[in-house]
Amino acid sequence: MPEGDTLWRAARTLHGALAGQQVTGFASSLPEVAAVARGLRVAGRTLDAVEARGKHLLVRFSGGVTLHTHLGLHGAWHLYRTGSRWQRSPARARAVVRTATAVAVCFDAPVVEWIGPLSEAAHPSLASLGPDLLATGFDAAAAVRGLRARGDDEIAVALLDQRALCGIGNVYKSELLFLCGMSPFRLVRDLDDATLALLVDTARTLLRRNLGPGARRTTAAGQRSALFVYGRTGRGCLRCRTKIESRAQGEQARTTYWCPRCQFGAALAPRA
Repeated sequence: MPEGDTLWRAARTLHGALAGQQVTGFASSLPEVAAVARGLRVAGRTLDAVEARGKHLLVRFSGGVTLHTHLGLHGAWHLYRTGSRWQRSPARARAVVRTATAVAVCFDAPVVEWIGPLSEAAHPSLASLGPDLLATGFDAAAAVRGLRARGDDEIAVALLDQRALCGIGNVYKSELLFLCGMSPFRLVRDLDDATLALLVDTARTLLRRNLGPGARRTTAAGQRSALFVYGRTGRGCLRCRTKIESRAQGEQARTTYWCPRCQFGAALAPRA
């Protein structure tokens, strides 16, 4: 699933290409989304901004109209020059925003909907989001409180709860716990606030480190693997050569990866 850094980069690219331009056309393979767009007369409005909020992307148009998307596991926003060939079938285009110079296409997203300024404040997903790790005014103390409120959860499960803090997905969950020397199976109630603050700070550092061009990386530049543990089941730990283990965790059965030797339980200072 795309994580906070992926959405932030997508929002930056789309905003840079489209903000301030008049929308010349909107289409969707979803009949309800297309019908609402016609009723709102989206074509003719100005595209004001594109923003990321955790794993959500918000395309804002003049008059307080917003297109909300959540990409799930397989969704993606693409940006094309007018007339260019698309990389996926038009049948998979959940939203198509056209301007005089560009075409922005949202493919395969499970959530595509129109919302207004008043409904956004009460939206069941958006209103319940915790502090955004990539927000300029990120509130680390509130993120720690959000994790603390999930005391009965294992820490790896709590980190994925977007109501505690938003932006972390399965890759960063496993990677930051490795970097902090933390077992993914420790209960939140058994961790002190300093440990939770370390996890929050490490997560923010990792996401911010990956906002530039290039593939996502949590290891140092030049290392043969871009990631320490994610997707490396049965392969040797980059630090101690112990075989990386993995198993499904939590109600959603998300796969967690860890080194049984390096992640013995107590949080350490992160090591690059």
